[in-house]
Amino acid sequence: MTPIPTADIAQKAAQYTPDMVRFLRAMIAIPSESTQEGEVMACARAELEACGFDEIKVDGMGNVLGRVGTGKTVIALDAHLDTVGVGDPSTWTRDPYKGELKDGIIYGRGAGDMEGGFAASVYGARIARELGLLDGVQLWVTGTVMEEDCDGLCWQYILREKVLAPDVVVITEPTKLGVYRGHRGRMEIEIRTQGRSAHGSAPERGVNAVYKMGPIIADIERLNDALAATADPFLGKGSCTISAIRSTSPSLCAVADSATIHVDRRLTHGETWEGAVKQIEALDSVVQAGATVTVLDYAVPSYTGLTYPTKKFYPTWLFPEDHPAVLAGVRAAETALGKKPVVGKWGFSTNGIATAGMFGVPTIGFGPSDEIWAHSPDDQCPVNDLTLAARFYAAFPQAYLEATR
Repeated sequence: MTPIPTADIAQKAAQYTPDMVRFLRAMIAIPSESTQEGEVMACARAELEACGFDEIKVDGMGNVLGRVGTGKTVIALDAHLDTVGVGDPSTWTRDPYKGELKDGIIYGRGAGDMEGGFAASVYGARIARELGLLDGVQLWVTGTVMEEDCDGLCWQYILREKVLAPDVVVITEPTKLGVYRGHRGRMEIEIRTQGRSAHGSAPERGVNAVYKMGPIIADIERLNDALAATADPFLGKGSCTISAIRSTSPSLCAVADSATIHVDRRLTHGETWEGAVKQIEALDSVVQAGATVTVLDYAVPSYTGLTYPTKKFYPTWLFPEDHPAVLAGVRAAETALGKKPVVGKWGFSTNGIATAGMFGVPTIGFGPSDEIWAHSPDDQCPVNDLTLAARFYAAFPQAYLEATR
């Protein structure tokens, strides 16, 4: 096994930690909700330029990609730079766009989910280049868009339009500095019941679509419990929950003539789009109501104006512990942490649904911070996590080459 210069990587990561902190705080200060990432992408590009990347490009969707190294093996470190919104400002104890640094932790929207991963990957790549750890490797850092709105759409574009063809992808979403090898998939499903309106003073003349929806709501709750029977030993059970409900009527003095629920369906290993839809269509309540079941579409312009339509189906993915990408991740993590890492999985969904789930590109996860802070008013990233993550990203190319020989 070729030795990885652990001490040199650690020294460089410590040297660049103030730069990572400055860069992360600069990104946090820029509101960058999905489809509104233009300004944060300009900030990202400027940092890549300042770090002396060999090549920098922005694709048609607005993803920014930076390369160091010129080898045959192509490695991508991916971080989405869009964030969710702030929500109710009164729930925040700190300014979400200040990037406050206190007691070794950086706070603010996007700190952990997931601009911290991008800051660490940029400097990890810089360290790998400066220490000559890229022999035979092109190492790309990708700042991607619209993940919070539509996970993986950015990578559907990158891979289908041949912007980049990586041999392996490291998703830098928060993993508590563990090596993650998969997560459940998901899909967004709409169930609609049709009624017939009538004046509210005589509801018996109409057919109330909300009443037709009532038994379906109860069945969806029961279905969630029943999914335990097909749980995967590693990824756990699939799940379903109703995330929104709405109805229409000519007025508030009329019988509802349609009702719609939005179902968030999480898919464990072995579950499919077709199976999940048929499962809902077969519910007695759905059959009795004559309800329609539809997998939703996503077709929203990116900040560049490009619309790239897709179905809201995000496949499950999982790699075995002895896969070369996972083994390389474990070795790089041992180099970074000085101990064996936890090998685990995310509870939420990532861009891996496209790289691995749709296209089969070997994919793992390693990132700073903890997913429990994602989308919360306590979004945060420890400074020490940035340092250790940068060490991992610098060590990974050599570890991957060794694992795939």
